[in-house]
Amino acid sequence: MDYQEILDTIYDEMSYRDVKGKVASYIPELAKVDRKKFGMHVYCGDQQHFCFGDSDEKFSIQSISKVFTLAMTMRIMGEHLWDRVSVEPSGDPFNSLTQLEYEHGIPRNPFINAGALVISDILVDQLDDPKKELLEFVRKITGDENIDYDESVAQSEKATGYRNIALVNYIKALGNIKCDVEPIVDFYFYQCSLAMSCKQLSQAFMIFANRGKILNTGEKILKPKTVKRINALMQTCGFYDEAGEFSFQVGLPGKSGVGGGIVAIHPANYSVAVWSPILNEKGNSELGMKALERFTTLTGVSVF
Repeated sequence: MDYQEILDTIYDEMSYRDVKGKVASYIPELAKVDRKKFGMHVYCGDQQHFCFGDSDEKFSIQSISKVFTLAMTMRIMGEHLWDRVSVEPSGDPFNSLTQLEYEHGIPRNPFINAGALVISDILVDQLDDPKKELLEFVRKITGDENIDYDESVAQSEKATGYRNIALVNYIKALGNIKCDVEPIVDFYFYQCSLAMSCKQLSQAFMIFANRGKILNTGEKILKPKTVKRINALMQTCGFYDEAGEFSFQVGLPGKSGVGGGIVAIHPANYSVAVWSPILNEKGNSELGMKALERFTTLTGVSVF
């Protein structure tokens, strides 16, 4: 497979001018990002790398970080986690409160904001320094010590994150939050502010394509059973109320973030990350989704 030729074709065919969405503005720091940015990186099972555009530039990964915190929580709790978070697609926007009352404070899945906040509660409860340990986890699976939080994004999240604060309070009132609200939302805002490039994201997500092992060292980080569960959730819930559309168009397990990033994996084959900050009405990268659809079409490789 000539991945570089395929990526070059995508880069030649697509432009930010071809999409009509908007850069996320409800987090002020994200509104400052240049809408022209466009990068893509493929990391293959034989450790080859292929890329184009702004693939080495770091950006705020936002909800992509929820896959990392889910992996950490599953290492701690195993199957007991599902007593507190469900595994069903939500069908609602990522920051919705509407289902919580009817479902007794149990969020539909770990990737909507409510579910990720319950995950944050568990990590704050179980770890001495969750922010430090999240960084250590991501640096370990990428083999890159230069990954860090973007302090300006974290502070911007804190200044505008009223809905997430409301979600934690609401879930706490329904009995599914143990810790105080402040450390939970502080950790959550910082995890969303993680700054990574397409290259770093594709390296990080290769662990989900490689049965829980770091590709270049063979070190086992996650159980294959855990990876199976995470990949299934990415397939069914990784794009909020557009998960079905992503499966239909792209055919890979993946996760998006409102920073404009998308990462997807093909088990035992590759991890691919794309970044374009222009979002569609569902909060997913409009150009990123088009690029990944073209990628699986040109390669002829998906999980289906």
